[in-house]
Amino acid sequence: MSNITAAEVNRLRQMTGSGMMDCKKALVEAEGDFDKAIEILRKRGQKVAANRGDREASEGLAISLTNDAANVGVISVLGCETDFVAKNAEFMDTATKFAELALAAGCTTAEEVKALDFGNGLTVGEKITEMIGKIGEKIEISGYDLIKAEAVVAYNHPGNQVATLVGLNKAGANVLEAGRDVAMQIAAMNPVALDKDGVSQAIIEKEIEIGKDLARQEGKPEDMVEKIAVGKLNKFFKENTLLAQAFIKDNKVSVEQMLNGIEKDLTVTTFKRHALN
Repeated sequence: MSNITAAEVNRLRQMTGSGMMDCKKALVEAEGDFDKAIEILRKRGQKVAANRGDREASEGLAISLTNDAANVGVISVLGCETDFVAKNAEFMDTATKFAELALAAGCTTAEEVKALDFGNGLTVGEKITEMIGKIGEKIEISGYDLIKAEAVVAYNHPGNQVATLVGLNKAGANVLEAGRDVAMQIAAMNPVALDKDGVSQAIIEKEIEIGKDLARQEGKPEDMVEKIAVGKLNKFFKENTLLAQAFIKDNKVSVEQMLNGIEKDLTVTTFKRHALN
C-alpha cells in the first residue's frame, strides 16, 4: 500500500472538492494514482446519487440570465434537499456557472446542459454527480427553459427562489424597462398563461365546474348556472392571464394597456417562471 502524504490528500481535495478522509481513502485504494482516485470518488458519488434518487430536491436556486444583446435568456434551477446547502456560496457559484454555460451554448433542454463541458475534465452532469458525492444530498437540474425574442428580460427575486423571463416583440431601452416590470409581475402574480387563448382546456373545464358548483350553492336557478359559470370564467381570465391582469404598479390599467402606453403594439410574446417550494 502506498504511503499517502497529507499534501497529496490536500491536492486531491482541491481537485475534487471531496472531504479529506474520502480523498485519503480513495488515494490509498488507488495506490497513489490520482486519476484512479478521482474515478473512485466519482463512482462513490454515483452510488450516492442512486441511493437518493427517491428524495425530493425541493430546495435550491433559480437563476435567470440574458445575453448581452438581451434577445436570448435562460432560467436554470439547481435543486437540492436543504436550504442549508442552497445558501452555500459554492453551490450558488456552481448554479450560476451552469446557467452561464447553458446561455452561452444556447441549450434548449436540461439534458443538453448536463452534456456541456464544465471544466476540470468534467461535464455538467459529472459535476452534479461529484457534488452529490461530496454533499450527500440529491442534486439535480430540476427546471430549465430558454426563450428568444426581440427583447428578453430576466428577473431574479431576492433569495433566488423565484426567477422569470419575459420576451417582447420590440427592442429598446424603454422596452427593457417595461419588460422588467412585467418580469416582476410574473414573479409576483404567477399567471397561468399569456392570454385566455393560452389557457388549457383542462383548466377551463375545471373553472366552469367550480363556477357551476358555486352558483348552485348560492341557490341560483339551474337555467342561470351556465351563464354565471361563464362570467366567473371571464373573471378568472382577467385575474390569471398575464396581459389581462391589473398591472401591479398601477392597478387602473392592465399589463396589456401599460405596454401599449409605452409603445404602440408592444406586447409580450412568451414568458417563463420557475419557483422553488
